[in-house]
Amino acid sequence: MNIIIVGCGKLGITLAEQLNSEGHDIVIIDNKTTLISDITNSLDVMGIVGSGASHHVLLEAGIEKSHLLIAVTGSDELNLLCCLIARKASSCHTIARVRNPQYNDEISFIKEEMGLSMTINPELETATTMARLIKLPSAIEIDTFAKGKVELLKFQVPTDSILDKMKIMNLSTKLHCRVLVCVVEREDQVFIPSGNFELRANDIVSFVASPREAMEFFQKINMYVHKIRKVMIIGGGTMALYLARRLINSEISVTIIEQNLQRCEELSDLIPEAMIINANATYKNVLLEEGLEDAEAFAALTNYDEENILLSLYAKKRSKAKVFTKISRMTYDDIVGEMPLGIIINPKLITADRILQHVRAMQNNKGSNVETLYNIVEDKVEALEFYVRSNARLLGVPLQKLQLKPNILVSCINRKGKIIIPNGQDHIQLGDTVIIVTTNKGLDDLNDILL
Repeated sequence: MNIIIVGCGKLGITLAEQLNSEGHDIVIIDNKTTLISDITNSLDVMGIVGSGASHHVLLEAGIEKSHLLIAVTGSDELNLLCCLIARKASSCHTIARVRNPQYNDEISFIKEEMGLSMTINPELETATTMARLIKLPSAIEIDTFAKGKVELLKFQVPTDSILDKMKIMNLSTKLHCRVLVCVVEREDQVFIPSGNFELRANDIVSFVASPREAMEFFQKINMYVHKIRKVMIIGGGTMALYLARRLINSEISVTIIEQNLQRCEELSDLIPEAMIINANATYKNVLLEEGLEDAEAFAALTNYDEENILLSLYAKKRSKAKVFTKISRMTYDDIVGEMPLGIIINPKLITADRILQHVRAMQNNKGSNVETLYNIVEDKVEALEFYVRSNARLLGVPLQKLQLKPNILVSCINRKGKIIIPNGQDHIQLGDTVIIVTTNKGLDDLNDILL
């Protein structure tokens, strides 16, 4: 597809990288010459210096032949204006980043009246992701398929786990759980495992199951499954506000530590159910005095990556809490990934993934049958949900008889709401949705999994 991205910040660059790798033709617009020069030198994209709200600039970018415009500048109003002008100048789809909480209650009206295909709020998306992970303490990542009927969950095998040295083929017989292990990360290696693959302590395992089966699986491997009741959040920004509201609605106790007094007063008015502490969390005794050792989840959400890293390291040392660390700059991701920082939260990557899912859905209307897409292991492994059409060459054939490309796993079949964790005797029918896990890139059709 022909896609225009307005805004060459961190999110714009991330989107350009991912969409370019998917084979789309990208034009990126920004007022800053240096930013445009940097990205055109590093990626095979076209860059234009100018305002995305200029009709002339959009025409130069090819708006009349574009399929999608994504506006992700630092200004909500500019993003909306870019989308409005794009809609007037062409019939393309539009996506706007809208971050201001004041627009939240009106976002449906704005989207409908301006003809937007999608609005995206990075802080809200990130808070929603964190809230889901807090509600299921054993998981370090959760993605959903089949409208929530199927979950793809990631967890780390504890050192004393019964899974240590267990072969994947024995999971169902020994644990009596209907789960399918899709991906195993071991140090720097990534495996799409066969039944003979042997799990080890400290492996990071991704598996597919229904929400109920996932909970039973965690219970049977003796992982932490009781509901989290106390959460401590450091930093009182917009993301903390969204997260606190979702947790309070789930009857979870929330303490927010924020050093700006005026912001504390605002938060007290916005979320009176939360405990708001005006203090500097980096001072040695503040976290302990406010109950760190009793917290069951801890989220470092300040605007400073280095501060979040230090706070999370301290929380890991002084508590048993499930720790979340917000890191916006991933320049040293190889080093940061080796630190005990719990779950690393990057709003830009989460937002980019949501937009990429929307682009895949648009491709679905243009011939692709991908319903949902998630990146499981950075850019190494994808999980895709396909809708099975009449042209599928694998209809009615038992899975064990299919000649699949290497590194392809059929991990789940959704048949009219019935969730099937498949074995070799199962087959795919017309109208099913099928979840495929693969290291192969650019799959647009279910037939692409066949040799």
